[in-house]
Amino acid sequence: MEISASLLNELREKTGLGLMDCKKALIETYGEMEKAIDYLRQKGALKAAKREGRATSEGRVGSYIHMNGKIGVLLEMTCESDFVAKTDQFAELLKDLCMQIAASAPRWFSSAEVLEEILAREKDIYMIQAKEAGKPEKMLDKITEGKLKKFFSEVCLLDQPFVKDDSKTVGELIKEKIAQLAENITVGRFSRFLLGQSN
Repeated sequence: MEISASLLNELREKTGLGLMDCKKALIETYGEMEKAIDYLRQKGALKAAKREGRATSEGRVGSYIHMNGKIGVLLEMTCESDFVAKTDQFAELLKDLCMQIAASAPRWFSSAEVLEEILAREKDIYMIQAKEAGKPEKMLDKITEGKLKKFFSEVCLLDQPFVKDDSKTVGELIKEKIAQLAENITVGRFSRFLLGQSN
């Protein structure tokens, strides 16, 4: 089913949720706005969105060493209360994210952190590739946008497919946990160490 940009934007404005969450909800509900909102509420996405602005001053630092001892990860993850920081669900998410970073080597947490000059360089490369491939002029921006989205899914932790279930992104996984635990969760700093490689 084709979802119009205006309908998608309306749902995003009403819920404050991301593009992919809103698009999925509209597809599942055949473009019916109220049903899409209900769908998102049932999935806990709205609860997660409402909690995203709340302060997170508790949490834990997690670590993961790959079995061959050549890759290591340190990750800071915070939540609102010490109680949630001590739960098995929080510990499981922390471990999963450490393993994700070890396996997928993200350079940034989110696309918002990618430096403007890096974005500009990537866009230029994709534009030139599309032109050299003989793509129509009117399609160049759309092709570049698609390639940029793929770039983010490779280098930004939140946009990466979750290694244990690639039907969702890491960002969607975190939102699920926020809804389950009824507290905001944020990923702070992370470092990935590869033996013999300087950062």
